[in-house]
Amino acid sequence: MMELDQWISKVKEGQHLLEDELQLLCEYVKDILIEESNVQPVNSPVTVCGDIHGQFHDLMKLFQTGGHVPETNYIFMGDFVDRGYNSLEVFTILLLLKARYPANITLLRGNHESRQLTQVYGFYDECQRKYGNANAWRYCTGCF
Repeated sequence: MMELDQWISKVKEGQHLLEDELQLLCEYVKDILIEESNVQPVNSPVTVCGDIHGQFHDLMKLFQTGGHVPETNYIFMGDFVDRGYNSLEVFTILLLLKARYPANITLLRGNHESRQLTQVYGFYDECQRKYGNANAWRYCTGCF
């Protein structure tokens, strides 16, 4: 059983999910994304965001300024990971919010949501460093 609200709080506080929790979350959100149509209707008003690139603190500031989910609807236009130091936290919180509020978060894949680019631009190495193996990277890239 997933404790989404507890996990959201945990990640917002700068902690990581346990590896098995991350795996469960990724599998759950992957099922949500598979069921969504390629053309996704979005309720307005909506805040459109792009190129977060692992900037977790900027993302938290965005929610603080733009409004928290579910009061505010968001479209994230990809490039969640790579380049920044907190790609794992960014991707995890976006997955958690998608799992908790699926109608209020739309996640679109960017060019950095690919296994090839994440091995070049840092997400793979970050997952290795933070979890000690590549499993977290495999779980996350399975959602791409």
